[in-house]
Amino acid sequence: MKLKSGKILVVDDNECILRTINQLLKYECEFIRTIKNPNLIQTILEKENFDVVLLDMNFSAGVNTGNEGLFWLDEILKTEKNAVVIMITAYGDIELAVKAIKNGAIDFITKPWDAEKFITTVLNAVKLSQSKRKNEILETRQDQLNQEINKPFENFIGSSEKMKEVFALIEKVSKTDANILILGENGTGKELIAREIHKRSERAQEIFMTVDIASMSESVIESELFGYVKGAFTDAKEDRIGRLESASGGTLFLDEIGNLSLAMQAKLLTVLQNRKIFRVGSSKEIPIDIRLICATNNNIEEMVEKGRFREDLFYRINTIQIQSPALKERGSDIIELAQFYLRKFADKYNKSNLIISKKAQKELLNYQWKGNVRELMHTVEKAVILSDKTELETEDFYLKSKQFSSANQSKKLVDVEKITIQEVLQKHKGNLTKVAKELDISRTTLYLKLKKYEIQ
Repeated sequence: MKLKSGKILVVDDNECILRTINQLLKYECEFIRTIKNPNLIQTILEKENFDVVLLDMNFSAGVNTGNEGLFWLDEILKTEKNAVVIMITAYGDIELAVKAIKNGAIDFITKPWDAEKFITTVLNAVKLSQSKRKNEILETRQDQLNQEINKPFENFIGSSEKMKEVFALIEKVSKTDANILILGENGTGKELIAREIHKRSERAQEIFMTVDIASMSESVIESELFGYVKGAFTDAKEDRIGRLESASGGTLFLDEIGNLSLAMQAKLLTVLQNRKIFRVGSSKEIPIDIRLICATNNNIEEMVEKGRFREDLFYRINTIQIQSPALKERGSDIIELAQFYLRKFADKYNKSNLIISKKAQKELLNYQWKGNVRELMHTVEKAVILSDKTELETEDFYLKSKQFSSANQSKKLVDVEKITIQEVLQKHKGNLTKVAKELDISRTTLYLKLKKYEIQ
């Protein structure tokens, strides 16, 4: 069965015309409203949305100047600036119809009309109207996104001196095209820093492309970065664009660049020098224009000294260096972050009015947080899930430094781990690579835990 689409308003003082149009369109459009009196137009448009308005040019007996139609066209466009209006005019009044189009109508239909052409004209107008509406919604959403993007450091929480230094560097380097190297332990928010730099750069309206080197095997990194042509290797069934090419015009973020092999380091260096790539299996040059941001948790200067990272590439990617501070160095930011995640997960799990006791806050401040912000986030989430109290105490956070001796406490820890894995699995829709990364464990360890807890 054909799906009907479009809401149509027909305005004509001829009852016969109204019946004919209704008959023509009732099998094509989902709703048709007909009126004889044009004085009702504004009232109706203020209450209802129509995709298309079919409007006669003349309404008074003996009058055929078309001025009435032009008047009501203007009134409709005052009420609905994006209204899609088709004028109905007598044969021979083409000049008048053209004037109507100049005034804002999108098309005209002459009487007597060809039924098939009439239907086609109306349905095309419906598509145009719906397209205009979608574009308007998208533009509104984009404006809202831009407002969010322009909020100062809205992704960052904390006011410690260490973070103020990071904010200041971001402000200075964002408007340049300098290559940036972000250093820091796992879970400190290196990607957040990279995204913030992109948002504040001249490339903000272009793509931000992330490549997690650590999650790729050596055999696929080249094809992922450079792309390939059909037949380049056994599984190359069709041409594929690589990440470097996709990111052209925007920002490429290479996470864990310290995991890149020496062979791939040499190829990346060539790309940065020549600003062009070759897809795997092709000799065709493809120019690219990227802003490069890299990150690693390795001691990359030590890697250079030991010959495990090319010195020339290090200087290329290290025009500006930003140190992402460990959570233990951020002082009171720990409590600020804990309160943020408490509100977030309290909303998620429908547990209102939760607070963290003063004693627990002190313990959180003194804890070493080897997993940094990521560990803090998971710790707060576990506490929110498992606690039945409104005030969270030290024991609710199951900090690793605490010793648990009772069987009940051991059971709770097992429950915490199982629930956490299930939550992260749901969050990443079963993507085990992402789950393992967020939990900061290897895929092998994750497989064992899935088997242990009988998680499907």
